Amino acid sequence: MSENGEAPSHIAIIMDGNGRWARQRGLVRIRGHKEGVESVREITRECAKKHIRQLTLYAFSQENWKRPRREVNLLMKLLKDFLIGERGEIEENNIRLTAIGRISGLPEDVQRELAISIEESKDNTGMVLCLALNYGGRSEIVDAAKNIARSVKAGKMGLEEITEETFRRFLYTSEMTDPDLLIRTGGEMRVSNFLLWEISYTELWVTPVCWPDFRKRHLDEAIQEYARRERRFGGLQE
Repeated sequence: MSENGEAPSHIAIIMDGNGRWARQRGLVRIRGHKEGVESVREITRECAKKHIRQLTLYAFSQENWKRPRREVNLLMKLLKDFLIGERGEIEENNIRLTAIGRISGLPEDVQRELAISIEESKDNTGMVLCLALNYGGRSEIVDAAKNIARSVKAGKMGLEEITEETFRRFLYTSEMTDPDLLIRTGGEMRVSNFLLWEISYTELWVTPVCWPDFRKRHLDEAIQEYARRERRFGGLQE
């Protein structure tokens, strides 16, 4: 438990280091991504068991399209296979799947399988698993600003009604709480355009462990570190 008596309700993870993991072993990069799927499976299962309310995974960023075409195609195939193959696991653990990002920019077959998985799990009452796909934090803010501008232009809201709270309602994450804990694997000390609005007061925890090696013991370490921190949100501890 943390200083204020609460465990992390929402954990977000930047799953980094797949390529380095493979390179260190003399393997092709895609092998690291394949091994990373097992980490997704274990960490999702463990978070559900710990009654974490929400887990958000940075699965594919907008910047990832810059990678070699072959790697991108293989990543899309891995994503499609994951969506199909994990439906039983999602149901067994009472998980509800959601997604954020510019989903329409994904291949049609991936969009189709994603929609099926979301529909099949929509009535589950356990942890929410959110996949950030074709996602960028700056794009999310831009898209929100455009939709607010459309609402103002259409006379649905006035300029004076634009506050932090109303702006939040136009974000991809409008139905989510902000992350309490952001985990980044692979050792890099940056947030990489992930949930820029939402992590304003999120606790950050970085580990040198690459994502394919990240397991329950590392998750426990992150949660224990979170529990030792005081969250003041700009105020003072009484």
